[in-house]
Amino acid sequence: MKREAIAQLILEKLEQNKEVLQNQFNLSKEGIGYFFLDDLLPESLAMEIYSVFPKPQEMVLKKSIRENKYVAAQMNHYNPLLEEVIYAFQDKRIVKLVGEICGIEQTLPDDNLYAGGLSLMAHKQFLNPHLDNSHDKDRNLWRVLNLLYYVTPNWEESYGGNLELWPEGLNHKQITIHSKFNRLAVMATHNYSLHSVSPVVYQGERCCVSNYYFSEKSLLESANFHVTSFRGRPENKLTDLVLQCDTWLRMNIRKVFKKGIKENPHVYKKDK
Repeated sequence: MKREAIAQLILEKLEQNKEVLQNQFNLSKEGIGYFFLDDLLPESLAMEIYSVFPKPQEMVLKKSIRENKYVAAQMNHYNPLLEEVIYAFQDKRIVKLVGEICGIEQTLPDDNLYAGGLSLMAHKQFLNPHLDNSHDKDRNLWRVLNLLYYVTPNWEESYGGNLELWPEGLNHKQITIHSKFNRLAVMATHNYSLHSVSPVVYQGERCCVSNYYFSEKSLLESANFHVTSFRGRPENKLTDLVLQCDTWLRMNIRKVFKKGIKENPHVYKKDK
């Protein structure tokens, strides 16, 4: 199935639920605005996406004190359906509609898949609380929305690997959004949108298709540039201290080197 047909299915589902999704986002936007929508695509298509998802050994392992997960952005290395699904979310009609649902004008997709693409988490993998990098890869646009589409069948909330939002900070209980099969979760990204993925405690693989939307204008007037800024989970005080020092160091490096000492390789390098 081509991206235009997939985009049409997504568009129709979003339009059918537009008012409900707007209400959900508006009720949460004072903290971290978000909404989620179940049964996004026909079940047979969602199952097919899962069936062609790359295996961990075919992806890039990102493992550190900050995170432990597999990622992929070089989409021409994988089954063509995966690229079609990712870029279906970048259809201008969907980008516009999601922006309307979230009350954001002139949202823009990211053809480079900067930090987007595919992600997979297996047993004991995690993503610590963090703020996403505030900009696109060239630091020209503000990152404003994170779209996560989950495709692992029968994934129970108790398995972990769920999206966690911390609108009141790490001293308050998080909001957990179950990474349920065929669910689309959308969240705002700004200077206070602290979020994480809970550790996977199940012998299985949680698979996700992700996109970011950008804008020429930040969501908050107080916004400023920041690198991806990690914290430790509330129960991990030492890790939290180390990660705060890590963020401080990387921010100071960016004051000298705009794109860092080494440019982030997580982009889709397309043939000219």
